[in-house]
Amino acid sequence: MTATPSTMLALGTALPSFPPLDFVGLIVSRDDVCEAPGLLVPFICRHCPFVRHIRSEFARFAREYQARGLAVIAINSNDVDEYPEDGPDGMRQEARDAGYTFPYLFDESQEIAKSFRAACTPDLFLFDAARTLVYRGQFDGSRPRNTVPISGFDLRAASDALLDGRPLPPVQTPSVGCNIKWKPGNEPHYEAPVTLQR
Repeated sequence: MTATPSTMLALGTALPSFPPLDFVGLIVSRDDVCEAPGLLVPFICRHCPFVRHIRSEFARFAREYQARGLAVIAINSNDVDEYPEDGPDGMRQEARDAGYTFPYLFDESQEIAKSFRAACTPDLFLFDAARTLVYRGQFDGSRPRNTVPISGFDLRAASDALLDGRPLPPVQTPSVGCNIKWKPGNEPHYEAPVTLQR
């Protein structure tokens, strides 16, 4: 199983814009969450074994932290011509099976993924109240082929610090997962990450 790491988008980056649609055609806009003290944007998909591995715990994390005020808007940017199970029907099934309680956007053009420099699933981006990037790292150290418990430890620590007004963890370990499935000829050419620390 080949793993692709996050590009580790520079901390302090402003939240990129994205169009206000989700996988069932409902209007979802960043303006809908403008009052939230933080915003988490995870890039996920249905078929990825790395996402499947954490799915239940991630859904639990989202429910817990949404109750504390954190906004969550998930995005799927995969090429559904090559991976049809990741299309809107599959997204609806995934949301039902996992118990997702957050909007789940379908990035058909893949431009949202490019604007975030997203590279893998899951790729997690946490923004503060001013919508500047404060965390882009792993959910936790668990992977499909290791024995680390699935806890969401890293993302929970970052989210707790943000919501409690404390400094975020100084070391941020990149997420790894399946590469985003780019449409032919649409693959971005990101520069290699320059640092793994805040």
